[in-house]
Amino acid sequence: MFSFAYGSIEKGIHALYGDDPEAADKALWGREVDPVSRRGFLKKSGLLAMSAAVGASVPFAEYMPGGLIPAALAQSDEAFRIPGKDPGLIVLNDRPVNAETPPWLLDDAVTTAERLFVRNNGIPPGNIDSDAWTLSIEGEAARSSVSYTLKELQERFQHYSYQMTIECGGNGRAEFVPPAKGNQWRLGAVGCPRWTGVRLRDVLESAGITEDAVYIGYYGDDSHISGDPKKVPISRGVPIEKALQKESLLAWAINGADLPVMNGYPLRLVIGGWPASNCGKWLKKIVIRNKIHDGAKMGGYSYRVPCHPVAPGAEVAETDMCIIESMPVKSLITYPRSGAIIEAGRTLTVRGHAWAGDRSVAAMAVSIDFGATWQKCALKHAVNRFAWQQWSRELHFPGRGYYEVWARATDSMGRLQPMVVPGWNPKGYLNNACHRIAVKVV
Repeated sequence: MFSFAYGSIEKGIHALYGDDPEAADKALWGREVDPVSRRGFLKKSGLLAMSAAVGASVPFAEYMPGGLIPAALAQSDEAFRIPGKDPGLIVLNDRPVNAETPPWLLDDAVTTAERLFVRNNGIPPGNIDSDAWTLSIEGEAARSSVSYTLKELQERFQHYSYQMTIECGGNGRAEFVPPAKGNQWRLGAVGCPRWTGVRLRDVLESAGITEDAVYIGYYGDDSHISGDPKKVPISRGVPIEKALQKESLLAWAINGADLPVMNGYPLRLVIGGWPASNCGKWLKKIVIRNKIHDGAKMGGYSYRVPCHPVAPGAEVAETDMCIIESMPVKSLITYPRSGAIIEAGRTLTVRGHAWAGDRSVAAMAVSIDFGATWQKCALKHAVNRFAWQQWSRELHFPGRGYYEVWARATDSMGRLQPMVVPGWNPKGYLNNACHRIAVKVV
């Protein structure tokens, strides 16, 4: 098995049109397009050009929705190097640093620190002294204010370890049309390492929680990209009930080692099943609030979606936006890499992960005919609550040609992943459309 590159396919299609790239784009996409935004719409007529470029027919072409680009054309191999991280991570911007992990680098059951995505809102602190690091607990709904050094946290409270999925709320933003502002995450702003620390509940209860407690909020030691010391890059939080769940951790370790600096060293929150923006990094203070926390990026359009469905591109009033809580059901194909080539008559093992916010994944299926039919996958139980679940399937293809493998998970409440990008929202959150990869049978 081997892979064909995105660039070679695109060049092959354009070769059909000689020195007229605009004509190639129009034939392929149905319209002229900007070269940097070729995740637009593919007309069914463009399948002929695509078939010629890959040197194969498309056996189930009649089932392929007209508003999709073949997965063979929707990949990118741009690399980004960051200290302590796998060189295969893809950079989205560098101030602040944000980088995602390609699906094929997420094949491990437990995500390694080197392959965990980076999502920063501000500039990480420098010259961190973990021995002098302190965390304070205070707020209107705290009976007292307390402060602990990292060593005191580790010595006073019982340690727990949980494998938990962490995912940016904007993962998949790049697929929304019209485009949504923000980091153009594709698929890789997700990971599932094993976190070690103390329960947030135990530490909050050591300060005392009043009966009118509603929310908690966090403050980290990162600085605003403007350099203004009065500005806070991000300060979000969760309802007190979520904070008190046994899996909610104050974590200092990932897979048995210190947190990477870019992922919150020396101390961070890990809140399972909800957007990663709730998992504050470089943690210095937690406030127990008697109202919904009102820190930076808790209001306006940040980490909020319309309370009711809206038309793509619609103007939505801030008062009609609701805070994101549990993440939707989702899955990822981690093997093989998109563009796999296999010999006719041979089977192909596909595998990946699935997760579902506060819920579990009840079923997993894949399709090789653009969603016309689905084949049930073997699905493992989660090692603990909020961990993703591994799935796999042996696939047989009916003949030579170009195929796409689509993956679809169903959660414990019966909710299925949509086959296309779900309801539009102004900030491009919660895209849980089916992941798909290209396979060529020769």
